[in-house]
Amino acid sequence: MAEAFLCDAIRTPIGRLNGSLASIRADDLAAIPIRALMNRNLGVDWGAVDDTMLGCANQAGEDNRNVARMAVLLSGLPETVSGSTINRLCGSGLDAIGSAARAIRSGDAQFIIAGGVESMTRAPYVMGKAHTPFDRAQALEDTTLGWRFVNPAMRTAYGVDTMPQTGENVADRWKVSREDQDRFGLASQQKAAAAQANGRLAVEIVPVAVPQRKGAPLVFAADEHPRATSLEALARLKPVVREDGTVTAGNASGLNDGAAATLIASEAAAVRHGLTPRARIVAMAATGVAPSIMGVGPVEAARKLLKLGGITTDQLDVIELNEAFASQAIATLRDLDIDPFDDPRVNRNGGAIALGHPLGMSGARITMSAVEELHRIGGHYAMAFMCIGVGQGIGLLLAAT
Repeated sequence: MAEAFLCDAIRTPIGRLNGSLASIRADDLAAIPIRALMNRNLGVDWGAVDDTMLGCANQAGEDNRNVARMAVLLSGLPETVSGSTINRLCGSGLDAIGSAARAIRSGDAQFIIAGGVESMTRAPYVMGKAHTPFDRAQALEDTTLGWRFVNPAMRTAYGVDTMPQTGENVADRWKVSREDQDRFGLASQQKAAAAQANGRLAVEIVPVAVPQRKGAPLVFAADEHPRATSLEALARLKPVVREDGTVTAGNASGLNDGAAATLIASEAAAVRHGLTPRARIVAMAATGVAPSIMGVGPVEAARKLLKLGGITTDQLDVIELNEAFASQAIATLRDLDIDPFDDPRVNRNGGAIALGHPLGMSGARITMSAVEELHRIGGHYAMAFMCIGVGQGIGLLLAAT
């Protein structure tokens, strides 16, 4: 089979909920990193792109009707380029990259744009249709995050715990203390702050020109979710699920906006278009767990992935784990015998607690971050993996070229 390579990647800065990207539609947002890739790879024949795969978890508002295809058309790519939107909730962007690699390895494609987008700010309220004639009991559902239009059979069989509740469930079962969660959250913020200060994160980012009512557009060029804090400040935050709980706004990821895109190509396509392969996509793996403990989904996904790659965790040089909650990140890493606090391979530049978690984009973000780190440290293997709502985990194994 042909090998699949990640040749280039770029993303927007990540915006806070109702923050700098609040006025940008999801389809326009998705087009921005694609256009950036086009602008910096002028030797590419863009009409030769076989497909565009973008992850997106919501798809209930302006990201409806196949946001990947909309992004293709809005970006300036030829209209002959197709687009497909992938929804594996939080793992959508990573799934898009892995699916692109599978298509190339199988020979069905040679050159694919893959990534993800989410505007959680612009996620709409939705209303279902009446169940019976003259029914006046319709309710509005918020599509920003979590369950809506719940199937009663699902509630009975598995429960419909909120995402923070699943974080508490993991903390209880895996005995992850509030102190450790706050310590992990602080480390994420500190690493992200350092990466912003030294310019490491800037290499991933294309600035976004945000139109203003008057005057020139505002140039948004840096992730705005990170916050300066301390263990003392984090300890003062109230739990969000129950009074005696441990999950807080300080040790959990945020609701955010952002988009990312990568170029995935076969070796032949890379040569043809003048691209330089940066990492070989070795394998992708996914697995399921009980929805109530969705945060530990990455554990079995990682084990499955490492078995496919024929390596162990000791051979990994870079580990990028999306931080939905500190509780699940700590539990996941401990189950894999990886130190969540002192292992320098883990989330060198912070994770979703500091940087934010635009659902459909995050998998693409941690993938590009893993590749960049491999080249910076001269490493060989990297793993990007994450938990997924409704009880799944997904991972991608990468090898530097």
